[in-house]
Amino acid sequence: MLLRNVLLAMCVIGSQTTPTDANEQQAAFPAVVPRPASIELGAGAFPVTPSMAIVVEPADPRVRAVGEYLAERLRLGTGYTMSVEPGDAAAAPEGAILLTTVDADASLGPEGYELTVTPTAAILRAPEPRGLFRGVQTVRQLLPPGFEKPEARNAPDAEGFTLPCVHITDKPRYPWRGMLLDCCRHFMTKDFVKRYIDLLAYHRMNVLHWHATEDQGWRIEIKKYPRLSEIGAWRGEGNERHGGFYTQEDIKEIVAYAAARYVTVVPEIEMPGHSMAALASYPELSCTGGPFEVSTKWGIREDVYCAGSERTFEFLEDVLSEVIELFPSEFIHVGGDECPKTRWEKCAKCQARIKAEGLADEHELQSYFIRRIERFLNGKGRRLIGWDEILEGGLAPNATVQSWRGMSGAVAAAKSGHDVIVSPTSHCYLDYAQARRPGEPTRMGFIDLETAYSLEPTPPELTPDEARHVLGAEGNMWTEHAPQERVDHQVFPRLCALAEVTWSPADARDWKDFSERMKTHCRRLDALGVTYYLEPPRCVSANTVFSESAEVAMENPLGRGEIRYTLDGSEPSEQSTRYTSPLQLTESTVVKVRTFLDDDRSTETMEYRFVKQQPREPVKVAGLAPGLAYEYYEGDWQRLPDFDRLTPVASGAAATADLAVRKRDDGFAVRFTGYIRVPANGVYAFYLTSDDGSRLWIGDDLVVDHDGLHSTCEQRGQIILEAGTHPITIAAFEAGGAQHLQVEYSGPGIARKPIPEGALCRRGD
Repeated sequence: MLLRNVLLAMCVIGSQTTPTDANEQQAAFPAVVPRPASIELGAGAFPVTPSMAIVVEPADPRVRAVGEYLAERLRLGTGYTMSVEPGDAAAAPEGAILLTTVDADASLGPEGYELTVTPTAAILRAPEPRGLFRGVQTVRQLLPPGFEKPEARNAPDAEGFTLPCVHITDKPRYPWRGMLLDCCRHFMTKDFVKRYIDLLAYHRMNVLHWHATEDQGWRIEIKKYPRLSEIGAWRGEGNERHGGFYTQEDIKEIVAYAAARYVTVVPEIEMPGHSMAALASYPELSCTGGPFEVSTKWGIREDVYCAGSERTFEFLEDVLSEVIELFPSEFIHVGGDECPKTRWEKCAKCQARIKAEGLADEHELQSYFIRRIERFLNGKGRRLIGWDEILEGGLAPNATVQSWRGMSGAVAAAKSGHDVIVSPTSHCYLDYAQARRPGEPTRMGFIDLETAYSLEPTPPELTPDEARHVLGAEGNMWTEHAPQERVDHQVFPRLCALAEVTWSPADARDWKDFSERMKTHCRRLDALGVTYYLEPPRCVSANTVFSESAEVAMENPLGRGEIRYTLDGSEPSEQSTRYTSPLQLTESTVVKVRTFLDDDRSTETMEYRFVKQQPREPVKVAGLAPGLAYEYYEGDWQRLPDFDRLTPVASGAAATADLAVRKRDDGFAVRFTGYIRVPANGVYAFYLTSDDGSRLWIGDDLVVDHDGLHSTCEQRGQIILEAGTHPITIAAFEAGGAQHLQVEYSGPGIARKPIPEGALCRRGD
């Protein structure tokens, strides 16, 4: 009876999905995040009632477990206690929800599902129980936004919980959709970790990358080495002492909790660097013998595991053996990043190892280290993951690379036949600020929601065969500056963007549509108790420089509350002028804006500077040659140096401004000088993406100031130019990291793109 009625209703649903206006259809889509692959809308709704049954088919305990999970979520939101009963589609009563793996479309894969909701029933069908579980998350999001709040049942509008009539066919784009949670810099409670597993599952993500060992703390109990939790799990003294660790029973509980939600927990055991907590516990594992303390500061430490000592490998194999028993994950992450070679260069054991193994240098010694650990893990039936530094000196045969220093590591690994997880600092580092705060010096950069959403995990330069090695992407929540109570604020709502990037088909992703759905989804996050970052007002005016007047338009991404603004430099308050329409400016002005909600919350203040300037006149220069002149310097800086006081190590000509002229990977700076030709009068925008600091001048006007220590991120600026030739200077320095510099521009008739070589010139020799 149920199946026949649903099939009839599906015909009705199909007839409801061809509105005359495509935008109208998109606006009517349920605000599901991530967006399903296919949604067809129907007329009417399916009521959720106290007498409703959840029918599971077949009599599989895994299917029943999903049904019981759904019943519990419905009970929390509605107060209704629903029965979970075995049955089948043909015999299920009307008004039931059916969960079944029978006759499912195998092409949906292990995590795909099909959901049909009619006025009389709902059928959730999937090839595997995990697909049913993913579909249950969509069912939850089809209910009213406040449904997830336990008090929802007592709300004035609590009666009449309904599901809209829809037909959804859905499956993930990538098999790896993850988040790293760093519990080393700041310890997180067991319940907090479980809560994040729930939040990942709610967004159809499936990997918790658990960063469990670091310079600042060792968090996993290892029975054979008790000092790791007695000493390595704690740092500081007295009232400043911080730490904690997870017992093996805690870990088993967390792993089982995650498995019930079809989330895989992948542990990371850092090596050979980031190992001070282990060395403080067992100093004989180092090159010098110590003594050491668990680090109380962030950053990179020169003391690392001794790669020449057999005791090191004995210790790590013992540790990994216990880790393997605790974590059934196919993958074990070993870090491999940011390992200084200073101690190895002076260590007799390490130098002897280099000679005995016929290695070229310390980079190949690190490769030897990782390859040896990989052989051990492969022998235990596990696969190794490492950060993209494991590419240096030669990649271990079966290793998977997690690319964080841009996308170059992903490209190199995939082209060599290795699997890849994408986590570039430019899009995925959730510890970065979510907006550029006015006057704040750049520490790491910032990633707003739109930037996170713009990630494309598969590099375009890969062939289809190479692209298959891209497993997916991962957001990284490092916690140097984020204790437990700060994590929600950093992770959300950007994790929602990454969830959609990794789940939804590429051609279904649309920023405007996502922004609209997030207005509803943020109310769900409220109901779930997530203290997410409140996006401040967004300036949508194209230009921040003008010669006569400027129109300043603001947008409220929250979709609620009131924008208040000031023009006199003061902080906006609830008594400040309410924004209702675009502002008209005729003089240089600092506009400060802030959104105030009706629940005593407000966004941070955003500051937008609008500058009145006269167009810059071109210069006349004879005898120009293609490209830019450059001067290259070496040294250690935290900001761009005063180049005029330094003597360059090298100089010459370059086709464009990039770091190809460098002679080493860090501790250098470069200054490019020359001219840029622009074809028309108007406003030109320049974009600098760099790691670390950079600046761009047109003549003596500083257009982009992106100075300071930071990872790869972007800063932009504008200037009004007359058509012709203008002096340009671009400077950058690198203190360690991704070695990245890219210069782009846009202007009248020019869409944003790298400055073409033909537009750059220099004085001829």
